[in-house]
Amino acid sequence: MKGPSPRGLWKYATRRLRLAAYFRTPGDGRWSPQIPAPALLWSLLVGFVLRQSAFRAIEALVGSSARRPLRVSRAFSDDALRYFTERLSPTPTRAALAWVVRLAKRNKAFEGCRFVGLALDGTTGGRRRKAKPSCGLCRPYRNALREIIGYRHHLVLAAVVGGGLTLPVDVEPYGPGDSAYAAGQRLLRRLRASLGARFIDYVVVDGEFATAPFLHTAGEVGWPLVARLKDNLPELFRAAQRRFRSQPPHLRFRHGADRVELWDGDDFDPWEALRWATVRVMRYRQDKPNSEIVEAYWLTNLPSGRISRRTLYALAKSRWQIENQGFNDAKNRYGLEHLCDHHPRSLLIVWLLTCLALTLERLYRLRYLHRGTHPALRAIDLLRLLLLALSVPAFADSS
Repeated sequence: MKGPSPRGLWKYATRRLRLAAYFRTPGDGRWSPQIPAPALLWSLLVGFVLRQSAFRAIEALVGSSARRPLRVSRAFSDDALRYFTERLSPTPTRAALAWVVRLAKRNKAFEGCRFVGLALDGTTGGRRRKAKPSCGLCRPYRNALREIIGYRHHLVLAAVVGGGLTLPVDVEPYGPGDSAYAAGQRLLRRLRASLGARFIDYVVVDGEFATAPFLHTAGEVGWPLVARLKDNLPELFRAAQRRFRSQPPHLRFRHGADRVELWDGDDFDPWEALRWATVRVMRYRQDKPNSEIVEAYWLTNLPSGRISRRTLYALAKSRWQIENQGFNDAKNRYGLEHLCDHHPRSLLIVWLLTCLALTLERLYRLRYLHRGTHPALRAIDLLRLLLLALSVPAFADSS
């Protein structure tokens, strides 16, 4: 069968993206493995691309007649996947993600995008209604009476954003006593080492990361930062509101069908803990055709002499890429919130492999298959073609 197929995806991953060495040595920590690590790793990865988010679903897939088109050498149980992921080191998978994203940029995947950004945000991944935590990553969640009604898991996801591509590149979990901005600091330092200082032009985050320690960490790694300004920074927020509401907009323009008004000031005083000389604050008001009004404030250390107001607006709006093409896709389509195995190492590995599956699928669909003048495939269309490629033709017995 011509066209996209799981075998074609395997060839793209191992030859074009040069991940063959990663599949051979993915950091397997099993003592006496009976099932080869490449078979288990590729089954997980292609299973997530096919939106099979449970270990039992992957077991059923490789145990069916679709195993040969999947390019999986043998069948196995879901227990084998649990045992494998609980002992798999996350370091090679993180290195593979960073390598794929760097190779994509080298191959001009972000061509035409003036600034390549790194979006960070926190989310939850899996809940359990139990009286006691089941693993080291379980964090309690409470009802309106502050009573613990269950436990869930938190992580910070990082995605490279720019142009029409959103490529998840790493995750950092955090458990009890930890926080999103502390996990984000660890993630920033690790990505600075794996991607390099010149890969990223800016970091964009939500308001919960707008803390002095996180902003200082971004400065230490050498990346400018654009952060949502909310009432968690009351002095700066009120100062920006007072100034901008007494001034006419500094810029008006059209963004698609929306009318945008923008205010900008680069001489605000930093709060006491922030070691910045000044803070630049932008406010935008976006009027949509349905009469909905969206208003937001943002802070940054990008100087006005380097970044124009309209460009700063585009950098701030790129944060929604991690919401729409990051969390929305990963949770609603690829099962990021599903608990395949309630074990800290297995949870982390599944989150990382989900990121790798998303990045691989998008590069395969939007870059490799989109050569020429034909339109790019939608994600659901590629999924249908991959599922059709798994069908085995049945021949009638004419004897």
